[in-house]
Amino acid sequence: MNPQAKLLSIMSLFLGSTITITSNHWIMAWTGLEINTLAILPLISKSHHPRAIEAATKYFLVQAAASALLLFSSMTNAWYTGQWDITQLTHPTSCLLLTTAISIKLGLVPFHFWFPEVLQGTSLTTGLLLATALKFPPITLLLLTSPSLNPTLLTTMAVASTALGGWAGLNQTQTRKILAFSSISHLGWMTIILVYNPKLTLITFYLYCLMTIPIFLTLDTIKTLKLTTMSTAWTKIPPLTATLMLMLLSLAGLPPLTGFLPKWLIIQELTKQEMTPTATIIALLSLLGLFFYLRLAYCATITLPPNSINHMKQWQTNKSTKMFITTFITLSIMLLPLSPMIFTTP
Repeated sequence: MNPQAKLLSIMSLFLGSTITITSNHWIMAWTGLEINTLAILPLISKSHHPRAIEAATKYFLVQAAASALLLFSSMTNAWYTGQWDITQLTHPTSCLLLTTAISIKLGLVPFHFWFPEVLQGTSLTTGLLLATALKFPPITLLLLTSPSLNPTLLTTMAVASTALGGWAGLNQTQTRKILAFSSISHLGWMTIILVYNPKLTLITFYLYCLMTIPIFLTLDTIKTLKLTTMSTAWTKIPPLTATLMLMLLSLAGLPPLTGFLPKWLIIQELTKQEMTPTATIIALLSLLGLFFYLRLAYCATITLPPNSINHMKQWQTNKSTKMFITTFITLSIMLLPLSPMIFTTP
């Protein structure tokens, strides 16, 4: 891809996200989301493979439909209340339409079908952007409108997302699809606590990004797209594949790793809200995700290839990339001791 075109796309992504996050007016928020959609399309389709073109087409159609719903929701609210302010979304129909629009944009169940297919059709670096950076503006809109949203609807969608994200990921052999279902499952955890503690939703999203970034970068470094090739990956960069196991277990939410922190805080908050059955169900559903994370970790670090492969070990990778991955790996594994700071923040 042309470096100038790539720079323009990335700058447009920053611009679109910034406009949406900082806006108070629905039209500006919608504009930022549209800029994001148009900026990511060249990055999705840059390989010119039929799968990439198909992924870009699916992404465009789904995001355009979601943006139209979001605009319709804000116009309905403005028609009945005279308010274009994002925080003044009070009309019930508008709230329902907005929940639907943002769910489509994020890939929450039952609007999740496009996300694994799009991620499968793109490169790992573009998939990383789709799973992290492009989720931030819609989640910001959810946070701003959280007091007006229906808690029962959000809880139902959250439990369904966690269940389907874990269940559908069990049978996958493609690493990008597994990470897509992992993202759907984590979105369920973020959504379930949204109405009761929006700050906790944001913390969970930040920590999810922190754990997902090094996994995508590691898979991109060892050039692994499916489980069968992952079993031979340990011979390329043994230290990196060894830490990949810890990163996957952190994403699964096992103590004493970073990923345990958001799950712990969410279950604690749900218990305070007298939603113990919901907390129990969502905790049990996360065991489905644990199974396929363990399978990935098993393939990456314990499985031996049937034949010895003769190639040079990649002990030296790009230095800037190595520093970047190392920093994120450290954060994705060892942040749990910082949890007292989160408890004491107002």
